[in-house]
Amino acid sequence: MKRLLIIALLSMFTLAGCNTVHGFGQDLEKVGEKIGGAAKK
Repeated sequence: MKRLLIIALLSMFTLAGCNTVHGFGQDLEKVGEKIGGAAKK
């Protein structure tokens, strides 16, 4: 039973981490677009 609980918790943390990394990547992409737009002006 403890093993199942540990696996479930690790899975939840892994999925939460993926969402965080995905959001961070989107933020970096937006920053890059703004920098690129400023460079074109």
